[in-house]
Amino acid sequence: MPKYFNFMVCGYYLYFTSFCVVECMHVHASDRKLTESGSAKFFVKENGDSEVAQRGALSDREIRSIQGFIKKNYREMYLRWREYSNEGFYRREEG
Repeated sequence: MPKYFNFMVCGYYLYFTSFCVVECMHVHASDRKLTESGSAKFFVKENGDSEVAQRGALSDREIRSIQGFIKKNYREMYLRWREYSNEGFYRREEG
């Protein structure tokens, strides 16, 4: 499972799975196995904001912290995502 970074954020690895690159850019967060099952999932927008698709075991505080981290680092994370997927950001504006 490709990790966005080799370190943990708020005690969680941020990653995506090879099965989910057919969706728009998103981030899974888990402190255990790097799978979709039981992980939190954030869809990332073009401006770095994110929407929680599933919260997993994260507290509200952890969700806010991870969303803040994503907002600050989404451009670098997107470059990693593009190595595996041709899909863009969540709810990308066409035009």
